[in-house]
Amino acid sequence: MSARPPSNFVVTRPVSGIGWLTQALSLLREQAGRLLLIALLMQLILGLVQLPLLGILVILAVPGLSAGILEAFHHTRIGARPALSLLFRPLASDRLGRFVAMGGLVILISVVCVSFVMGSTTEIDEALLVRLQQGDMAALEEIDPSFVTRLFAAFAISVAISGTLTFFSIPLVWFGNRKLGAALGEGLRALLANWKPMLVLGLALMVVFLPVSLLTALLMQLALIEGFAGTLGMGLVMMLLLLFQLLLFGTQYCAFAEIFRLEAGPRNAEPPSPDDQLVA
Repeated sequence: MSARPPSNFVVTRPVSGIGWLTQALSLLREQAGRLLLIALLMQLILGLVQLPLLGILVILAVPGLSAGILEAFHHTRIGARPALSLLFRPLASDRLGRFVAMGGLVILISVVCVSFVMGSTTEIDEALLVRLQQGDMAALEEIDPSFVTRLFAAFAISVAISGTLTFFSIPLVWFGNRKLGAALGEGLRALLANWKPMLVLGLALMVVFLPVSLLTALLMQLALIEGFAGTLGMGLVMMLLLLFQLLLFGTQYCAFAEIFRLEAGPRNAEPPSPDDQLVA
């Protein structure tokens, strides 16, 4: 049985960044099929973002869904088989309000970044915006390149800020039952204190991403072919990107487990109930 992470965290050596990547690969290898199914289910849910009202609810639920994937990695670590229902376990817990508030914070950060970076840039014509929402990629050619550059910059900045704030705060809320403010503060302090292993982890992930991006580019050429070959190519691209996304979640879990000393419990042990305050 796992124990609630202590209130203090440890500062690890720079080489720990490589260790987290290695551990994440090991966990992913143990339950690759099951973890892929959970990641695919999450992506299907995220696809609902384009719907007017439901899309906002999906964005608010993202921190909770992320906690569900971290829970799946925890099950894998203790030798249990992660069920698809684990993805929704945090959303069905008493921590739902905190995850929704975190999702609201992410939306607020995104709005502020877009407003700050875009400034007085001319807005997109409404008809052009409708075409983009309908998936008309030719509409991109009619947009001012400077607008697109600013938009991507705003997106990158908001993702960087949100990722920094939620990297440890999401698992602290779920595994540690922290209040939102305490999780944000403690998570940020732990992240800054461990900047060296985090930097090593980031560099290692960049090295891994290089062949992934090259292989993705090659498979995209296959995906452009009509018929079965194109379908196969697109399927392989999706699987490759999902595996890399799972690797990111895996390194997040492994980093949190070491820095906050999250106990795994005996192998093949049954995790405690989600209602238990010592969350598995």
